[in-house]
Amino acid sequence: MVHYGMLKKLASFLTLITCMLWLPLEICAQQPLPRVVVLATGGTIASTYDKGKGGLAPALSGSQLVDAVPELKKYARVEVEQISNINSADMNPDIWLQLLRRTNELLAAPDIAGVVVTHGTDTLEETAYFLDLTVSSSKPVVLVGAQRASSYPDSDGPRNLLNAVRVVVSPEAVAKGTLVVMNGQINAAREVTKTNTIEAETFKTLEFGALGTADLEAVRFYRAPTRRQTIGLSSGTKLGRVEIVSHYAGADGLVIRALLHETEGTQLDGLVIAATGLGNISEKMYEGVKEVRERGIPVVISTRVYTGRAIPLYATKGGGISLKELGCVFADNLSPQKARILLMLALTHTKDSAELQRYFNH
Repeated sequence: MVHYGMLKKLASFLTLITCMLWLPLEICAQQPLPRVVVLATGGTIASTYDKGKGGLAPALSGSQLVDAVPELKKYARVEVEQISNINSADMNPDIWLQLLRRTNELLAAPDIAGVVVTHGTDTLEETAYFLDLTVSSSKPVVLVGAQRASSYPDSDGPRNLLNAVRVVVSPEAVAKGTLVVMNGQINAAREVTKTNTIEAETFKTLEFGALGTADLEAVRFYRAPTRRQTIGLSSGTKLGRVEIVSHYAGADGLVIRALLHETEGTQLDGLVIAATGLGNISEKMYEGVKEVRERGIPVVISTRVYTGRAIPLYATKGGGISLKELGCVFADNLSPQKARILLMLALTHTKDSAELQRYFNH
């Protein structure tokens, strides 16, 4: 029995031979442009100034964003699907799962080169990291946004969208996971963070630097992300409730105890602590964390410091060593918000502290 794939290859070969016999070589050499799908979710890139409301609000569809950049046609056959049209402060795990399902479906098609997600910048790095951990294909996924709304004369959205598509169709982008492309810079989802509330050059990898650039001449990569993993999710998977509590001078654990006692219709499945320094909290906050652990709820220790790892070093009550003895997991160099995402996903497979630590050490 002849396999369908073999027939397709044979047909392509015969078409090529026919082309070479009857048409000029330069015409035969022309290949169809790669197919790219833009999944639009809203954000500043899709926002315009609303006089009635006196501020910005998502208004443009993904199709309108693409139509505003005719140069895209030089690089890809771009299609658009609208997932949502929200300010990214309203992004949530339900939309993440919707994005993931559609992204995996699209990337499974052999003629699709990759997916671009247009997104608001407030939570863009979180969505990027979620997709980096869950997308099963090695094809590129690129998240892109804007710091200047489309109704502004200096909007950065069109250029960012163009660069995102250029990166998606670049052979160098394959197997590098989910990427963030803004202001001509290519950053890895695990490492990138928003560093400025308003300036165009906001997304940066503070400790290790960008992976590459999308400049006027070409797309170039100069390094690759190595600390990557893929966590498979079944179609019916639901993500648990994981909260972040920050430590600060005078923090006494009241917020933690309030979370534990808030049981109406909710359940605390995990907790991330945005600790100070290497991963330290006060003695009083330690008592709150201890109560969480006594209930069998996993706790991850991250740090509110922008660079560096959380490391159990101090032996005081509330220091990293005492937290490790409680069975707390240390987040390596993940920010609290990214540690939350990894914990949510890891909890779909295990609640064991040692197993969870392996996910964070990966």
